[in-house]
Order: sequence, then structure tokens, then C-alpha cells
Amino acid sequence: MEEKLIRTCSIWRALEVVGDTSTILILEASWLGARRFDQFRARTGLRQSLLSDRLKKLVAADVMAKVQYSSAPPRFEYRLTRKGLDLYWPSLMMLRWERRWAAAAGDKCEVELTHHKCGKRFDPTPTCTACGDEISAKDMSWSPGPGVGWMSAQYSRRRQHRDSPGDRPPSSTLMDEVAQIMGDRWAGLVLRALFTGLRKFDEILNDSGMATNILSERLQWLIGMGMIRTHEYSAVPKRFEYRLTRKGIDYYPVLLMLMQWGDKYYVAPEGPPLLLRHKRDAHDLVAIVACSECGGEVRPQDVDFNVIEPVHAAAASA
Repeated sequence: MEEKLIRTCSIWRALEVVGDTSTILILEASWLGARRFDQFRARTGLRQSLLSDRLKKLVAADVMAKVQYSSAPPRFEYRLTRKGLDLYWPSLMMLRWERRWAAAAGDKCEVELTHHKCGKRFDPTPTCTACGDEISAKDMSWSPGPGVGWMSAQYSRRRQHRDSPGDRPPSSTLMDEVAQIMGDRWAGLVLRALFTGLRKFDEILNDSGMATNILSERLQWLIGMGMIRTHEYSAVPKRFEYRLTRKGIDYYPVLLMLMQWGDKYYVAPEGPPLLLRHKRDAHDLVAIVACSECGGEVRPQDVDFNVIEPVHAAAASA
């Protein structure tokens, strides 16, 4: 049988590293100050064996470094590497999306972000460096890049962990729905296809290389999540295509920042497989995450955060 090939994709390469709900929860915990194994376990609620496995994978991918902090007895902690710190922008876009679109829940904690440079609380904003405008998927166009090519559709097997992270304390839950979506790599490929204008089942199937049953399940799941909807484009015979909802369209900055991270660390020598242009004045896109108050570029060292626990959780611990 002839091997099926699909388009290369920096998003997929990035998701091979971080596209797992358990991994997302570990990264979230790291941003909130977790360094040691018991701290990660308390914040994520992951089983010890699963947590150990994901930490090992992050170390192997050079996203985290295992650093000894005690020699007698030998003890270690996990710190983000430069490569791991560069996931800050995708993480902020995930937080932005969760705030806007995830189902309201009184048992979730919140986080306030303060930008050192202006001293104000801010919302992270995806911004075009050329014109300074906030980036929207509707303002973007794309074309194949110099690194476009083909890769095997036989992806590494790994059980999905997109279920709601209900095993951790509710007061530790910061990102829930977005962690489920990011944690399902097949769903990421469906969204990638839709953002590049592929709307019909067969088009998405050929673009992703999924089995038909997997694609059908992911489409129904994304419909249930409110990310996509069906649209009838032919009455006789009755045929449908899939379109992004407003909630789905606003997920674009998450994929954009993830693509830039994938371009930086996994790009082919020839260059990125995809080139993006900002339609407003047709310039090549270089995106940053900026402060909503002063417009300045946001970096981890420039931000303070304050985690606000749910009222009932704070009362219980008083």
C-alpha cells in the first residue's frame, strides 16, 4: 500500500511536543511557580506515574531541565529552558481564550497580570509588529513557504488526555477547556484545515491524513464544544461543510503563536512551511503578544501575576 503523505506543518510539530492535556497542565503549573515534583502533583492532580512520564518527555524535548538542588539526599526540581520560556506567548493566548470563551465556573481560579513597564493590569493582546493592530484571523492570508513539504501521516501513537482536568483541586484550575482543545492534536489539525479554507469533510480528511472515524468523532466533538458548526451548501443532494464559529475564530492566536514557536525550533533549513500576511496593508506578519494598556511587548520577566482563588476555596483555607 502506498504511504499517505500530508503537508508539513509547524503547528503539528509543536503539538507533538506539547499537544497533550497533561503536558499543558504541567506548563501552567510551571508558570505559576511549581518547580518540584510534589508541587506539580498538587497543582495538576495528575497521577504520579503520568506526571513522571510527562516531565521526562519535556526534559527530553529540552522544554524543561531537571536541576539538582540538594545533594544529601539528592533532590531535583524542574525549570523551564529558553525553549520552554518561549512557550509563554502561546500560554498567554490560551489564557486569553479561556477567559473569553470557557464556560463560567465559580470554582475556577483567576489570574491578574501586571506589566512592569506601565505598572497596569493588562490583557495579553496578539499584535502585528508592522502596524500595531490586534491580529484577527479574518485579516490574514497565507501562502506556501520555502520549507513546505510532505510528511508521513503515520503519527506517533499516544493516548489522548483531553478530558476535563477534574482530578486536581478546583482552586487550582486556571485553564480547562483550552487545555482540552490544545491537548487533542487531531482537533488541532481540524482547526488548522478550517483556518486555511478547507471546509468539506474530504478536504479535511486529505489534509490531515486521519482515519474517517477519527475525523468524524473530532468534528462532532468540536461542534459540541461550540468551536465549529455545520453549514448546508447543497440542498439536492443535501451536503454540508464545516465552518468556524466566533469562538473557534478567536482560537486563531493560540495556533498562531504555537506555529511561530514551531517555526523557531522545528523548521526545515529552507524556511517555514507557511507564510502569513496581514491583509490590511499586505505585509508579512511578525506577531507578538503585547500589553493591552501600553502596547509594549510582553515577556515573562516583565510580568507579575496574582492568582485569585474562588471565594469558597479561599474561605475553606482560612
